[in-house]
Amino acid sequence: MAAVTHVERQAAVRRARLLNRFTIGWNVIEAVVALSAGFVAGSVSLVGFGLDSCIEVSASLILAWRLHQEHAGGCMEDYDRRATRAIAVSFAALAVYVLAVASRDLATGAEPAVSVVGMVLASLSLLLMPVLARAKGRLAPILGSRAAASEASQTRLCAMMSAVVLGGLALNAAFGWWWADPVAGLGIATLAGVEAVRTWRADRLEDTCCG
Repeated sequence: MAAVTHVERQAAVRRARLLNRFTIGWNVIEAVVALSAGFVAGSVSLVGFGLDSCIEVSASLILAWRLHQEHAGGCMEDYDRRATRAIAVSFAALAVYVLAVASRDLATGAEPAVSVVGMVLASLSLLLMPVLARAKGRLAPILGSRAAASEASQTRLCAMMSAVVLGGLALNAAFGWWWADPVAGLGIATLAGVEAVRTWRADRLEDTCCG
């Protein structure tokens, strides 16, 4: 891409901070609702979705820390690498937890209750997250931040998880297919695991040192 001017970079930093704050606010609400509804219904996919929201809050806080380093000037590469690795670890932790719980529920035949609240939440997230991910993704190359790109990827992952969770909850509600919920949980674990590896191995973006 063409060279980014100082004015363009600062404008991108401001937009990134606004998106970052909105992401934190939304995901705090999403985490509280999803975890509450998930524990009440005994839904591993919904609990996993809530935990992903918690992790996305942590990733957004990590990115907020990374954006704050812009004030110091100089090379952002070391800050960016540490932020990106922290996001990758959060993905891996989610994958391990949901894989263990979903496997247990499949093995024991644990049947979740129907969760209308969960289906509404997943539907709203499915509508909102792709829009938010695209907005974040457009800013990452301007910032030259792999951490920003990884956080945008996590928002896209949240959209995919929303679809998986909604499918599992809807199948259970419509047909009584209890196993659809832990299978959806396995889908969440797989998506999170793939994203953990991809984020950990990601190369830096070329403008990372243009702080």
